[in-house]
Amino acid sequence: MTRSRTRVDAHVKVLDDDVVALAKERGIDALVYAPHFTRLPTIRERAARYTDDELTVVPAREVFTGDWGNRRHLLVLGLSEPVPDYITFEAAMTEFERQDAAVLVPHPGFATISLTRPEIAAHADRLDAVETYNTKLLPHQNARTRRIAAETGQPGFGSSYAHLRGTVGEAWTEFDAALDDADAVVDAFREGGSRTVVHRGGAGHQLRGLVEFAHLGYENTWEKLDRLFLSGDEPTLPSNVAYEGKFNDVSVYSGSLSDFRPK
Repeated sequence: MTRSRTRVDAHVKVLDDDVVALAKERGIDALVYAPHFTRLPTIRERAARYTDDELTVVPAREVFTGDWGNRRHLLVLGLSEPVPDYITFEAAMTEFERQDAAVLVPHPGFATISLTRPEIAAHADRLDAVETYNTKLLPHQNARTRRIAAETGQPGFGSSYAHLRGTVGEAWTEFDAALDDADAVVDAFREGGSRTVVHRGGAGHQLRGLVEFAHLGYENTWEKLDRLFLSGDEPTLPSNVAYEGKFNDVSVYSGSLSDFRPK
């Protein structure tokens, strides 16, 4: 690679040929791919399939800690072993530390799904970055994320947070280094590499953000209702056979999440 800087769209949920083409068109060098309710081996396989000389796809997990009504999302890069959703926050953090993963805070302070400023301050030494620009968030919400990062002394990062293909590359984290592969991207986040958070501008960018924000309402209603109550065991539940009972004692639910019975 001849570039001296690396543009990383640090959180996307979608990945296919169209996503890759748009990312390249917009000058993105790396995508952090972290789809919901998808196990790490599947994410890794898809990331490897779409990685080439022009674009690195970094496999990651947005882990849901806590129960559904009071969950805390953590964006985790560099995992060597799968970690399920819906385990306690402390158990998740302990596992991330054991694996020496990079732990990022997406959309801080947003609704009931994100770490708050006091929580980020309390765990500052265990976190590697706080999101300071998210295309899905409204302007006042992004202003709040920047304040949270500044007040807690955390490095920032930016992402499109694309759940829809057309949003990929609307925002990114630009590192002052050539990051040649997924491991280098993980290291840059974990080691606090120098970076700038950048986003596209204009009416088109604002519209993409509003479309994504509107999609959030759908995603957290009918789609999740079907997934949780009608679809049975999810592959990232602690009770899934793939985890071999390793996380049963730190699960926040008894049995299947479709039972929806907190311990």
